[in-house]
Amino acid sequence: MDVARFFADQPPALLWGLGGVLGALTLAVAVTAVLPRLKPGSDFTNLRQRIASWWVMIALLAAALLLGWFAVTALFAVISFIALREFLSLAHMRPEDRLIMLAAYLTIPVSYGLIVIDRYGLYLVFTPVYVFMFLPFAMACIGQTRNYLPSAATFHWGLMTCVYNLGFAAFLMRAPASEPLPAGPAGAVFLLLVATEANDVAQYVWGKLFGRRKIMPKVSPNKTWEGFLGGWATSAALIWFLGPVFTPLHGVGLATLALSLPIAGFAGDVTMSAVKRDIGVKDTSALIPGHGGILDRADSLIFTAPLYFHILAYFGLEAF
Repeated sequence: MDVARFFADQPPALLWGLGGVLGALTLAVAVTAVLPRLKPGSDFTNLRQRIASWWVMIALLAAALLLGWFAVTALFAVISFIALREFLSLAHMRPEDRLIMLAAYLTIPVSYGLIVIDRYGLYLVFTPVYVFMFLPFAMACIGQTRNYLPSAATFHWGLMTCVYNLGFAAFLMRAPASEPLPAGPAGAVFLLLVATEANDVAQYVWGKLFGRRKIMPKVSPNKTWEGFLGGWATSAALIWFLGPVFTPLHGVGLATLALSLPIAGFAGDVTMSAVKRDIGVKDTSALIPGHGGILDRADSLIFTAPLYFHILAYFGLEAF
């Protein structure tokens, strides 16, 4: 492969964006090197673990975005599999549910297969309609009536969040070349990922600096109104300024995205926090050092991906 030609074929905005993310990570490494001198005796092990994990995650996502739609689809299929496994493990499904669990896992290759063959209409209805009908019917056929409704609801909720919603990020990569995406489909997905994660980071920083009033103390005691509003304003400004660089949105469409996406990210975060609090765990797994599990890292994306996709589809894209 001609490396120079490969990078020359990439949208310049995407390369600049990825370079900016790498620059931010490099700065974070420098900060972690200085902090022990500023605060002797403090333990920054978790922070270093989190930044090291970010390097790995950014490398995987950047490589997939640069390689194209198939690589992104494959990566998100793996993410969906791990996320669903974490969710079903936390939900403590019964031994008699093993066949239904197998059927649930099989929805992943079918769902992402629909992305591969570019069947948007079928993708829209496969999980929320046909899987929704099939799994409860299959449970009834094998005589599973104990806790029938809770089990059926758990399976469907897990599939909708871990597979269906996350799949919209991959489906955005299937936008045809005729669509007016200034940085290509990869640029649009890049903005989704950056805006979602920037919202999480901004809410955390604003909350640490100025947080006083709890926003949902029974669900997520560390979240405050100051953190939410500061993160919302920061993320909205980021989307407003970067939106025209990576998406075809402007005016009302761009304002709608800027105002609503940070709220969706917050909603995904606290919803998964409620799930974990109900189950009695802090993290969904220990897969990612310093972060927890895939679901801990993708909880906001579960809500932002479909919203982002459909706002783009409504205001700026003709294919969907």
